[in-house]
Amino acid sequence: MAVEGKSRSVEQSGSTDGHPRHRQRQRGAAATKGRTRRTLQPAAEPLQPSDQGTSYLSHANVTVGTILCVAAFVGVLHWGYISTLFENDRHFSHLSTLEREMAFRTEMGLYYSYFKSIIEAPTYFSGFQLIMNDNVTEYPNVINTLKRFNLYPEVILAGLFRIYTRTMSAFGIETKICWTVNRGNDLSPVESCEGLGDPAYFYVTLIFILNGAMMSLFYIYGTYLSGSRLGGCMTVLCFFYNHGESTRVMWTPPLRESFSYPFLVLQMSLLTYILRTPIIGRRSLFALCVANFFFMLPWQFAQFVLLTQIASLFAIYLFGYLDSEKFLNILYTHMVSLGICFILMFGNSMLLTSYYASSLVVICVITRSRNFLQLEMMAIINWMLQVLIWILGTVALKALTSTILGVKDDAHIFNILKSKFTSYKDFDTLMYTCAPEFDFMENETPWRYLKTLLLPIVILVFLVISVPTLRDILISSIQKNSKEQDNESWKHSISGELVYHVLQLLAFAVLGILIMRLKLFLTPHMCVMASLLCSPPLFGWIFSRLSRRLFILFIVLLMSIQGIRNIQAQLNIKGEFRNMAQEELLEWIKFSTKPNAVFAGAMPTMASVKLSTGRPIVNHPHYEDAGLRVRTKMVYSMYSRKPANEVKKRLIDMGVQYFILEDAWCTRRTKTGCTMSEIWDIEDPSNVGKSPLCSILTKESLPHFVTLFENNVYKVLKVAI
Repeated sequence: MAVEGKSRSVEQSGSTDGHPRHRQRQRGAAATKGRTRRTLQPAAEPLQPSDQGTSYLSHANVTVGTILCVAAFVGVLHWGYISTLFENDRHFSHLSTLEREMAFRTEMGLYYSYFKSIIEAPTYFSGFQLIMNDNVTEYPNVINTLKRFNLYPEVILAGLFRIYTRTMSAFGIETKICWTVNRGNDLSPVESCEGLGDPAYFYVTLIFILNGAMMSLFYIYGTYLSGSRLGGCMTVLCFFYNHGESTRVMWTPPLRESFSYPFLVLQMSLLTYILRTPIIGRRSLFALCVANFFFMLPWQFAQFVLLTQIASLFAIYLFGYLDSEKFLNILYTHMVSLGICFILMFGNSMLLTSYYASSLVVICVITRSRNFLQLEMMAIINWMLQVLIWILGTVALKALTSTILGVKDDAHIFNILKSKFTSYKDFDTLMYTCAPEFDFMENETPWRYLKTLLLPIVILVFLVISVPTLRDILISSIQKNSKEQDNESWKHSISGELVYHVLQLLAFAVLGILIMRLKLFLTPHMCVMASLLCSPPLFGWIFSRLSRRLFILFIVLLMSIQGIRNIQAQLNIKGEFRNMAQEELLEWIKFSTKPNAVFAGAMPTMASVKLSTGRPIVNHPHYEDAGLRVRTKMVYSMYSRKPANEVKKRLIDMGVQYFILEDAWCTRRTKTGCTMSEIWDIEDPSNVGKSPLCSILTKESLPHFVTLFENNVYKVLKVAI
C-alpha cells in the first residue's frame, strides 16, 4: 500500500531553511565539502505523437541518426533533472546510511530491504535463497517474496551491484568517497558516502538512468506517431512542463512504477508500429512480448493497465480498424508474456485470476468465432452482442478461476471502485480511500493542465480524430453484416492506431479521475497525444508548412509561460531529510532488543524496522495480499476502541513481543471519518463511543503492556505475558 502523497512525498524532509551539512573526507588529507547543488536549465518539453499509417520518417531531411541523437539528449536531460530534484529534496549526498534508509518510507523501504539482503549475503545465490524463504517479513510465516512482491528489479540490481563492486575492486578502482558529516544542532557526526559503490546511491542512480531512457522513448514515440520531429519535441516539452502531474520518480524512486512504467512507453510504441504496419513479422511480436513482460513483472498493477489496452484494441477490432489476424497475434503475444510472468513469479495465482487474463481468453474466443457471432443484422447489434459476451464471459471466468484457486487478493479493488459510487465502506476500503492519492482526482489538476495548454491541445487533437471516426463508425453501424463479411472490409478515414490512442486516452482519463495516483498514466499519454498537433496529415490541410510551424512555435511560447514556472517551482523545492525521532527509535531497537525480537505497528514504520534493524515484523506496507490485510487489521486493533486485554491476546497469538505505538496514528485525520478509531467504528460498532485504546495507552500502558522506550513520536510497548 503506497501512501506517498500526491505528486511528491516530503513526509519527513525537514524544513527548507534547515542547517547546511558540512563533511570531511575520511581518507587521505582532510578535506571539507560544502553543500553544493547542481543546476539544470529548464528543459524543453516533449511534443505529442501524430497519426497516419505510413512512416513519415523517410523524408530526406529526417534521419534516424538525428532522431537518436535528440532522443539521447533529452534522456540525459531528464536523468539529470530528476537526479537534481531528488538531491534538492533530501540532500541525499550528505545523508548517512541510516538516514538514507529512513528516507525510503513505507513500501519503498520494504522493497529496498530485499536489495540490501541480497548484497549483504555471503553470495548472490544465498541472498536469492534468503528472500525466497523469508521468515522476517510476516513472522512467523515463511514466504517467497519473489512470488508476493514483484521483487525482480531488486534481484537484478543487487546482481549488478555485486558485479560492479567486484569488478572495480579487481582493477583497484575506488567506487565511493566517504566523508564525516557534521550535522550541527548538537547532533553526533555521521559518515556519508557517495559514488556507485554505495548501495543506496547505486540503487537510485540506476532508477534515474532508466527513467532518463524513458524520456528518450517518449521522444521517439512522439516522433513516430506524429510523423514529425516537432511532434517528438512537443511530447518532451509537455512532459517537462507538466512534470509534477506526470511522475513521482524523483520523490519515490523505489516504487514499482519507477521500474515498470518506462517499459509501458516502449510497449505502446511497439504496439503503434504494429497497428500501423500492414504486415507484422515475428520480430515485432517478440519485441512486444518482451516489453509486455518487463512492464508486468515489476508491478502488480500492470495487469489492470493492460486490461484497458486489450479493451481498447477490442473496440477498434469491432469497429473494423484492426483485422482479426493481427488482433489474434497481439492477443497471443499478451498470453505468452503473462504465462512467462506467471512462471517467474512461482505461480502467482493473482495473475491467472485477474480480469486481464480472463479478458484475454474470452476475447480470443470471440475473435476466433467471429463467423458464428456476426449475425445477418446491423453491425451495431453484432457489436453489442460481442461486447456483452466479453463482459459476462470475463466476469464469469474470473469468478470461476478465483473460486477454484481460492484467491481473494484483488477483492478489495472491486470494493474500492464500489465505494467511489456508493456509500459502501469497510476497513480495507477506508485504508485506501482515506489516503489522498487514492481519492478522486484533485479539482486543481484540470486547471494545471489548462495553464500549460496541455488540456486544450489534447481536446483539439481528440476532436480532429474523433469527429471523422464517429462518422465512420456510424456509417458502419447501420450496415448489415453477413457471416462471411469481416470487419476490415469497412473503409475509414482515420487510421487504426490513432483511434486506439484516443480510446486509450479515455481509459486512462477514467482511471485518473477515479484514483488520483493514476494520473501517472493519464498525463504522459496526454503528452503523447499532444504531439499530433505537429502531424502533417492531421493538421497540414489547415496551414501551409511555414505557417504551421509558426503556429506550433506560438503554441510552444504560450505553453512555456507556465511550463517554465512549473520547472522553476520544482527546482526551488529545497529540503534536508531529518527524522531524529525515528533514528532514536531504530538505534534503540538495534542496541536494546534481541535480533529475533518480533515487532508490530504502523505499516510504514514496520518497513523501516525491517530494513534498518533486521528484526522480524508481523505486518508491512504491501497491503494487496488478502492474508496480510487480515494481519494488519489485527495489529491495528490497537487503534480501535476494543478492550486492552482483547487486543493483547490478538498480539500474543501473532507472536508479537513489541508494539510501536504512534500517537499520530491515533489522532490524525486526513478527512472526515478517517481517523483510525472512526475507521474501526465501521467494523466494530459494539464499542462505538468508548475511548480509543491507543489514547489510553499513551497515558498509561500497564498492566497489559510495559513502556520500554518513548520519545515525542514513538512509544515502544512490550506485551506483558
